[in-house]
Amino acid sequence: MIGILDGYVDEPSCLGVPPYISPYPRYVAGMLRDLGHSYRYITIDEFRKNPSVFDKAKLVIVIAGIAVPGKYLGGKPLSAKELKHLLPEKEKILVGPIVLEDLDKEIFERYEVLPFPFEHALYERLGGEVKDSSRNFVNKFAVLGAEVVKQHSDYPNVICEIETYKGCYWGRCSFCIERIHRISMREPRWVIKEIETLYNQGVRYFRLGNQTDFFTYLGDFSKDIPKPNPEALKNFHREIWRRCPKIKTLHLDNVNPKTIAAYPEESKEIIKTIVCYQTPGNVAAFGLESADEKVIERNDLLATPDEVLFAIELMNRYGRFVGYNGLPYFLPGINFVIGLKGETKETFEKNYEFLEEVMRRGLLLRRINIRQVKVFPNTPMAEVGYKNVRRHKKYFKIFKERVRNNIDNRMLQKIVPKGRLIRDLRCEVRKGRITFARQLATYPLLVGLVGEFERNAFVDARVVDYGMRSVTAIPILDVNKAKLYQLESIPGIGKTTAAKIISAKPFRSLKELKDLIGEEKFKILLPYISPMMITPAAENDEKSPS
Repeated sequence: MIGILDGYVDEPSCLGVPPYISPYPRYVAGMLRDLGHSYRYITIDEFRKNPSVFDKAKLVIVIAGIAVPGKYLGGKPLSAKELKHLLPEKEKILVGPIVLEDLDKEIFERYEVLPFPFEHALYERLGGEVKDSSRNFVNKFAVLGAEVVKQHSDYPNVICEIETYKGCYWGRCSFCIERIHRISMREPRWVIKEIETLYNQGVRYFRLGNQTDFFTYLGDFSKDIPKPNPEALKNFHREIWRRCPKIKTLHLDNVNPKTIAAYPEESKEIIKTIVCYQTPGNVAAFGLESADEKVIERNDLLATPDEVLFAIELMNRYGRFVGYNGLPYFLPGINFVIGLKGETKETFEKNYEFLEEVMRRGLLLRRINIRQVKVFPNTPMAEVGYKNVRRHKKYFKIFKERVRNNIDNRMLQKIVPKGRLIRDLRCEVRKGRITFARQLATYPLLVGLVGEFERNAFVDARVVDYGMRSVTAIPILDVNKAKLYQLESIPGIGKTTAAKIISAKPFRSLKELKDLIGEEKFKILLPYISPMMITPAAENDEKSPS
């Protein structure tokens, strides 16, 4: 038996921290199946609970690498420090973006480290013969390894990250590791077959996230800025739904705003296709990185602030309308990277002014990601290192606080106003009387549910308050099971009315409830309680004579 240990990945164009599962475990499992090996897959969080799971493994393949660090609710990624002491007696192969970091020599002494991307080298190491040097090499393994998702501890509540192509058509940004990949497109029939195979394994949540620019998938790369192919992408989506009609989430990740600015008509058609054929709550991450022209020039960034604003406006035009799950269909998000070459105090002001201009124009941004640069060897940023990160630590903190307090909060109130019903929230972590939940989606909104729910329960809830990047919501209640503190949290109900309801339950009909608390309070309460309270008897009681 060969072990697959998923230490999680987070790259500019790939996410594999729960509830996401990256393509890499599926590729590895597919290779092992193809070569006749049995395997056992486990996430690093489950391994920490049960480190003896690989006692009988003759080899362990470790997948790891957090290239764009963030805060994670669903899991704790494997760190380079933890890596040193992992399974000291076992033969181990290390793969993933972690190998691009400046690792201690102890890692190389304790692991067989394969270059990234690793798929061709790993297949040869396992005894296979490589006959295709393109990304289509992974096609067979993506399908063969689909069954591995059933060994994930969160199955079936996992989002499968799907690769469409590798590489970036720009590939020059000073800090980005995508420069290591050459452009290589996966055939759409194989991508669709992979999705279909996962669907047949019980997966219902997908993200077309493992590419640098979804709009240029199947596009014309003979041009400096690849020209999108709207018709091909529309047919691609139609075929996914024809084969997998009960998908619950189909989202994407990265879109290059330069593509939208260069090809507005083609991009407009693709946005319409995504609104029509993907599911609501979708977010396209735009890599602005900096609104300072000097920083853009020094770091070879691609899109200008004006181009990004144009892309935001075009996506808002068609994507800001609210879908059935309570979120707008398709909105942009913005990435800022702090600590780049040429950065000054004025850079932070220009970044903030950009966001204020977005607000002045009445545009919506679902997500504003602000992170300090992570410096990798052999990138242009390595010349500068973390000098500007250290020098501008104070400015970074002030900028982030200003955005969270003055922009994010106002934006949330526009995107999900008070009273908005948000559906299909998956409960993840409980802290006291609050349960933190998110939709299974790309860049999901964090919701603090007033109530104590078990992990993996699904809840619908109405928004009642806002944090800086999260909202508080009241779950739709069965009034006969509701807790006092839940009823008190409903705006306009108050402690007296809540206590009256608790004392008088159980109710046999909504009429009984209305008679108790009065018409005014009943109208306030009604949106927060389950329609299942309306029994046939209650309906008859409430009908007026004709």
